[in-house]
Amino acid sequence: MKELETLDISRAAIRMAITRDRAQEAEVKEQLRGEGIRAAAIDLGGEFDVLVKTGIERALVAAKREGLIRETHTDEGAVAGAAREALSQVAQKAFGLSAGGKVAIARKNEHLIVVAFFAVGLIHLNEVALALSHRAIPMPFQPNQS
Repeated sequence: MKELETLDISRAAIRMAITRDRAQEAEVKEQLRGEGIRAAAIDLGGEFDVLVKTGIERALVAAKREGLIRETHTDEGAVAGAAREALSQVAQKAFGLSAGGKVAIARKNEHLIVVAFFAVGLIHLNEVALALSHRAIPMPFQPNQS
């Protein structure tokens, strides 16, 4: 079987981020699990300036809850950093405005991808933003058996 590449895991995270509701999210998550990819997603909405901190915190909780990461400084830092990076990319369009959307996380082996997908705007005048960030997390150390 071909090893999944970073682009394949990125596509998986995007699939999670663009789900319409929890039912579709659960379907996609199950499909991805069949491909050996673990995934999680969170919904966010409100003033974007406030959402960045909340989004990072919720992404970290979701990644732990779904078993994407271990409770280590390295794993938690990777999720927090990737979530911050993705949300920072959205901030170029969203700063000072309202936003609603989803942050999704996908992981296979050492590759971790965070995607932010948001509608951004005022009243009914919305822009759409999609941003992605990648981190590599070392696999658990396994001593040489020789």
